[in-house]
Amino acid sequence: MINPIGPALSAIRAFGTKLAVTANNVANIETTGFKKSRALLEEDRPCGVQVTVETVNTPGSPLPVDQDTGQPRETSNVDLAEEIVETTTAQRGFEANLKTLKVWDEMTESIIDILG
Repeated sequence: MINPIGPALSAIRAFGTKLAVTANNVANIETTGFKKSRALLEEDRPCGVQVTVETVNTPGSPLPVDQDTGQPRETSNVDLAEEIVETTTAQRGFEANLKTLKVWDEMTESIIDILG
C-alpha cells in the first residue's frame, strides 16, 4: 500500500506558502512601486511538492513624477482579481490534500479493524 502522508503534507506546506505570498501581495496592493510575487509549485522527486517564489517585474500604472526626487513613480502591479483566483487555488489545494489524509486515516482504521 502506498503511503500518501508525505506527499499530502508536502503539498499542504506548499499551498501554505502560496497563500502567504498571495496575502503579502494583497497587503501591498496600495504600496507605490510594489512588485507582486508568485509561488510556483512543482513536483519534487521522489514525492512531494517544491515551491519557488518569484517576483513579477511587470510595471504598474504610471503615477505623477515625485516632486522631491524628480523620479518617475508607478502603482503596484497587483491585480486583486488575480489574487482572488490564487487564493481560491490555494484553498482547493488545502482541501484536496486534507481529504487525502482523512481517507488514509479511515483506510488505516478499517484495516486495523479487519486485522483485530
